[in-house]
Amino acid sequence: MRYFIELAYKGTNFIGWQRQVKGRSVQQTLEEALTTILRQPIEVVGSSRTDAGVHASQQFAHFDLEKAMPDANKVVYRLNSLLPSDLAVKEIFSVANDVHARFAATHRRYEYRLIRQKNPFLAGEAYIFRPDLDIEEMNAAAALLLQHDDFESFSKVHTDVKTFVCEITQAEWQQKDEVLTFVVQSNRFLRGMVRGLVGTLLEVGTGKSTVADFEKIILAKDRRAAGPQAPAQGLFLVEVGYPSAIGG
Repeated sequence: MRYFIELAYKGTNFIGWQRQVKGRSVQQTLEEALTTILRQPIEVVGSSRTDAGVHASQQFAHFDLEKAMPDANKVVYRLNSLLPSDLAVKEIFSVANDVHARFAATHRRYEYRLIRQKNPFLAGEAYIFRPDLDIEEMNAAAALLLQHDDFESFSKVHTDVKTFVCEITQAEWQQKDEVLTFVVQSNRFLRGMVRGLVGTLLEVGTGKSTVADFEKIILAKDRRAAGPQAPAQGLFLVEVGYPSAIGG
């Protein structure tokens, strides 16, 4: 039996999603809790591998059991009683045995959040960026992302992928109260891609480069051409989409 688990976490004190030799990962923390509650070794496969310090308000993973889970709601309750305060399970539900949390996903949506001055209620959840920004120019540059599909310039180097092609369907800056948010949705993302995009778009917003320069960076297919990565604390995985019928 295969199950999907929906969860959320504050990434500040995690080394990222993926289990590593040293450090506290989301995957390991979740696996250990599931193993304790279900009394059998559990391995989970995530829909996305968020980096150290990156948050998720919606993340999915799958795991397999030999027998059906008798009461998923009870397992959710027990998990949340055991898990630390920065990791929470929202739901567990059965799916068909061939549905894969990563490969079945149709899209992911990320948000990168900026604030202009210190806010104790957003500590660790937004990047404080004080220079003036031309949001109109940043949005003009962001719109170019929908016209291209190779984003090697914004990927971390030495990334083991077969292609740098991504289908971006949304890319825009939105201002709400004091928070400026970059919203970007794609069928897939490269390692470090959103933070690379944000860092480069901020250079457009501060006048260090132009919209035309931004397109040249896309076409260069070279990480050295792009701007620096924005810090991790402003980045959230906010939605992972699946086909309407994935249940078992």
